[in-house]
Amino acid sequence: MNLNFTPEDEAFRTQVRAFLAENLPEHLRAGMAATPGVFVEPDIGQEWQRILHAKGWLAYNWPVDCGGTGWTPVQRYIFEKESALANAPSLPVLSLKLLGPVICRFGTAEQKARLLPRILDGSDYWCQGFSEPGSGSDLASLKTRAERRGDHYVVNGRKLWTTHAHHANKIFCLVRTDPQAKAQAGISFLLIDMAQPGVEVRPIKGLAGDHEVNEVYLDDVIAPVEDLVGEEGMGWTIAKFLLENERGGACHAPKLLSDIAKLRAEAAAEPDGRGGTMADDPAFAADLARTELTAQALEMTELRVLADMAKGLPPGPQTSLSKMVASTLRQQVDALAVRLYGYAGLELEPRRPLYGNGAPKPLHGKAAQLAAPRYLNSLAWTIFGGTNEVQRTIIAKTVLGL
Repeated sequence: MNLNFTPEDEAFRTQVRAFLAENLPEHLRAGMAATPGVFVEPDIGQEWQRILHAKGWLAYNWPVDCGGTGWTPVQRYIFEKESALANAPSLPVLSLKLLGPVICRFGTAEQKARLLPRILDGSDYWCQGFSEPGSGSDLASLKTRAERRGDHYVVNGRKLWTTHAHHANKIFCLVRTDPQAKAQAGISFLLIDMAQPGVEVRPIKGLAGDHEVNEVYLDDVIAPVEDLVGEEGMGWTIAKFLLENERGGACHAPKLLSDIAKLRAEAAAEPDGRGGTMADDPAFAADLARTELTAQALEMTELRVLADMAKGLPPGPQTSLSKMVASTLRQQVDALAVRLYGYAGLELEPRRPLYGNGAPKPLHGKAAQLAAPRYLNSLAWTIFGGTNEVQRTIIAKTVLGL
């Protein structure tokens, strides 16, 4: 694999850097830098979405015939890396990177024409209804029922850990349409309007005080038949496609390496209590270097996946390896930040957001104020999208052939 960028890729990177310098407002950079959660708040995320949509750079992982940019996998990598280095807000993952490709692949012509433009312009803000009480890692055991009655489905059940359901007006769900079929075979992929009677969103506050996830109750909720994606019983196939995109459709290494570089710079200025800086602390420096080396190895793995994708191959089960390593690294990087600031890194400010004119003042500094909540929120990384234990099972069976 040739790891050198072509002249065309270098020219594209120059173009991306120039665009970010000219079009990424400082308040969005500051907002992203001061966001401790896994997802950014819609106020900054959707503003950045509108800017990219106007440029035509928003749906860069969609096919061209669905409104995609036509970028190569390497160009997508370059864009994500430069965006991470510039502190650009994360984009709405659930709609742009998960649902969008599903509609492009499995949706009807009518669904594409109706749904994709509303994702791009932000008219619809989607959340994901997969996990349920008792059905997380064992997702095939889900119990939410969708019963067809004429031209619509009636849906009853509960969804758990539903990210940004309190902001969303739509939810895409895995539902059981055939209770008599084998577990996976009886599941379908259904789109549901949340602005109707019978939908109740109950907040779940995280350890750090962030409100990112929710429990969603569905009580005799109506979904038209035209909002079934694929055929009845195809939900498991669609979910596997979606999860491959969730685990491997994006590159995690650029953001991790960017955060490690910031930690290294901050360590050079943070006193160690012995007359030096934390950069001089041998144990801290060794752990930081070890984490950086692992992140660089992850980057090589992600580039290999991109090289395969450039040949027309799907991301495949090896994305489980990237997801597992990236999740563990995320926790290690955030634990190093808490360690870097010592007692100051234990500040746990529950008010949100931590950016803007109304943000609470930090006790020591903004980076220290973010350390503890980021670490606590990072604990979810090895759970969502499939736990590390699930990823190891996938790797053992489908990659190693055990």
